[in-house]
Amino acid sequence: MKEVIIKTGRFGEITVKTEDIIRFPLGLLGFQELTEYCLIDPGDETLILWLQSLQQPQVAFPVIEPRVFKTDYIVRLSASELRDLKLANVSKAAVYNILTIPVNVMEMTANMKAPLVINLNEGWARQVVLQENEYSIKHPMFKELRTHLLTIENQRRLDDGKHGTVVVSTRSLSPATNVRSLQA
Repeated sequence: MKEVIIKTGRFGEITVKTEDIIRFPLGLLGFQELTEYCLIDPGDETLILWLQSLQQPQVAFPVIEPRVFKTDYIVRLSASELRDLKLANVSKAAVYNILTIPVNVMEMTANMKAPLVINLNEGWARQVVLQENEYSIKHPMFKELRTHLLTIENQRRLDDGKHGTVVVSTRSLSPATNVRSLQA
């Protein structure tokens, strides 16, 4: 198990295991030259992770699993996209949306139109532009996220009274179940 030490602009120096490196061969929209990233959990219980570039220390994108705030969100992958991601079975994929977090966090939005799909076994990823017109690049999602976090907090309080402290971690979330393949 090899490790790489990376200096980041937001998180200082971090150690990344080589098997935790996520490769976007095509880069991200507007950042095609940056192809290697890792996911960082800041541990603040917001369910927001950071997609940190390993090539540019100042580049990190806040991301979140869409099922946290939009349970009916579906990503359809073409046969070509599945091949590019080295996916035979989409159950081993995770889906994230990039967030835009302005000064007023209540105006936070998620890019639902171009999600990130990650092959969890291989570390291959791709930003997919969905053809469905129902999704926006600026989906307001703060209220839904706040509602979800309050539900978790209420459940934690109930559990604290009965079974001790429950630790909620984004790492405990299972691979996305909101990805479906579109047979070509």
